[in-house]
Amino acid sequence: MSRRLLVALLLLCAIGWWYSPVSPRVPAIAAPAQGYAVDCPLPPEVRPGEAPRQSAVPDGMPPVRLQPAQLVPLAGFSVEARVLGREDYHADRGATLSPTDLALGWGRMRDDAVLARLDIGQGARFYHYRWQGEPPLPPAEIVRSSANMHMIPATAEVAAELRRVRRDDTVRIDGWLVEAEGADGSRWRSSLTREDQGNGACELVYVCAITRL
Repeated sequence: MSRRLLVALLLLCAIGWWYSPVSPRVPAIAAPAQGYAVDCPLPPEVRPGEAPRQSAVPDGMPPVRLQPAQLVPLAGFSVEARVLGREDYHADRGATLSPTDLALGWGRMRDDAVLARLDIGQGARFYHYRWQGEPPLPPAEIVRSSANMHMIPATAEVAAELRRVRRDDTVRIDGWLVEAEGADGSRWRSSLTREDQGNGACELVYVCAITRL
């Protein structure tokens, strides 16, 4: 192997490591728009063992004004769940807001025996699963007990903690389901139900707090 090729391979490996989940790099959070400060009040909390809690937006709660987009709160959101997978994004259109997707499971979608029979993956901002033979749970239960969620960290501390999250961790996430309105007129809207699937079924979460349990 030539010296030039070896250097190129080492450089590619270094770049891959830097952008991998094991890197110490913490993606930069979306900065506030000029003249605005970040405010991310906590919503009502879910109780341990319960399905995700969705709550009404308080009267008068303003949009979150960030440089890439304005975030309009749609609902409070609190979830305690098992991490079924994570996928980091660096170059797609949403990466400046949401650098990481977490696939999360609650209810029986936290059980080892169930997950052992599912082949779970992520990509292109979607979460997918498949099984051999009979499904480990009724398919409708899988749908309402798991989801792919786009994480928008509100602070550097939240971004750093999100960076440490790994598959099979149990996490608690508190924040707001939002619609992101870009300056170019683009819109990225969160799902507001756990019963849907396919395009538009992912939650877009402005994360005020995340804790590994």
